[in-house]
Amino acid sequence: MFRCRHRLLICVAAIAAFPTAATAQAVGGPGKLLLTNGISTVEGAAGGGLTPWAVIGGNATKDGIGGQVSATVVELPDYRFSSFSAAVGAWDRIEVSYARQVFDTNKVGGALGLGNNFRFDQDVYAAKVRIAGDVVYGPNWLPAVALGLQYKKSLDAATVKAVGASHDAGFDYYVSATKLFLEWSLLASITVRATKANQGGLLGHGGTTGDDHRLQGEGSVAYQFSRRFVLGAEYRTKPSNLTVAREDDWWDAFAAYGINRHLTATVAYTDLGSIATSDRQRGLLLQLQGSF
Repeated sequence: MFRCRHRLLICVAAIAAFPTAATAQAVGGPGKLLLTNGISTVEGAAGGGLTPWAVIGGNATKDGIGGQVSATVVELPDYRFSSFSAAVGAWDRIEVSYARQVFDTNKVGGALGLGNNFRFDQDVYAAKVRIAGDVVYGPNWLPAVALGLQYKKSLDAATVKAVGASHDAGFDYYVSATKLFLEWSLLASITVRATKANQGGLLGHGGTTGDDHRLQGEGSVAYQFSRRFVLGAEYRTKPSNLTVAREDDWWDAFAAYGINRHLTATVAYTDLGSIATSDRQRGLLLQLQGSF
């Protein structure tokens, strides 16, 4: 994810996975309220497209185990990003997830000496634990709070080190706080992440301008227009550790639609900034997610 930003932005659309209004769905019905499991981030965790939330993947409540799978594609002027992920949620408390990310450089790869259609691939293994609060229930001043970690492993070790990365693998650590304000049909989420990943890890970790974990801020807001339809936006700050590839923050604007309890479609406009030698990488993110 050279500008993983673009993909992450993609995922931003995921923020649309908001819960439905209290009047639109019976509390106490089977499984979670529609969309309260979020969608899949580009890194596989449940939340928005760009940033994880303090929600647990799958439709199961505290009495069961559920899961979700997703396919995400981001089309940019010079690149294409795709992510295929799966997550399992247990007792609405613990989540484990996996994502395979593919970043196709298209013709830019040839210009960089890597070869046309050179692909950067990465595996992301992750875990999340909700430690306090609830996204939907309880007092408004007490959001759901979750701790998470992500282990990211580049499958192109020689190449990422050649561009200046210190490591081909590394960990991200984060804490997220998320709340759905039912009376306003508004969801808000804040995440603080400690990371030294370059372009989300697709270009390795650390580099010539820094090899320490740095704190980064991420935020999501979304408004629910109906039981199934949500509009929102996300923003994610990024470190910049490589002198050969400036890294920009990511942002996106998304729409998510709950087709039914088991299928969610998301579309987002993403601005990934400069990726490698190409500026203004802005495009469309599409995601289809199935959950149970």
